[in-house]
Amino acid sequence: MRSVSLLLASLAMLLPARATTLLRLSMDDMIHQSTAIVRAKVTGSSSAFRGQDIYTYYQLEILETLKPGAAAQTQVAVPGGTAAGVRQVVAGAPALTVGGEYVLFLWTSRSGLTQAIGLSQGLFSVTYDSSGNATVSRPAAASIVLDVNGNVAADQAVSLKWSDLRTHIQQKLGAGK
Repeated sequence: MRSVSLLLASLAMLLPARATTLLRLSMDDMIHQSTAIVRAKVTGSSSAFRGQDIYTYYQLEILETLKPGAAAQTQVAVPGGTAAGVRQVVAGAPALTVGGEYVLFLWTSRSGLTQAIGLSQGLFSVTYDSSGNATVSRPAAASIVLDVNGNVAADQAVSLKWSDLRTHIQQKLGAGK
């Protein structure tokens, strides 16, 4: 029995390991590098294979557009999920909930796949206080984060008033024209 366990452990070490490393993005980086910025509510989800990888596709009801993309983005792809009985977990991938409201900094690849820029860095949950004032927040990234020089950097949780973020985005986009 012990030799079987050792054999299985040895085989497991031969399998390719996948890890997620994120480049730390500032708020201004996300504003300028994103192809669209929206406040949206998640209305549904489904998962499917895309090549060897599984993606979960979240359908969005766009509530507000702060940076219009080439086309109205009504879906965002998040790496990982369950498809055909196979589960794939991707460290650093954002978690969305059907019915949840989010601010998403989106990036669309040449192949047409739209994702949150910087994985979890580009997704902010929207919550409301008893007076109806919105706050946006995201936890610190759980993956390894590198600065522009390739050094490991600490990521920090972000929380701010939605009105402040909206104003900042509008100012940065206005200055870039």
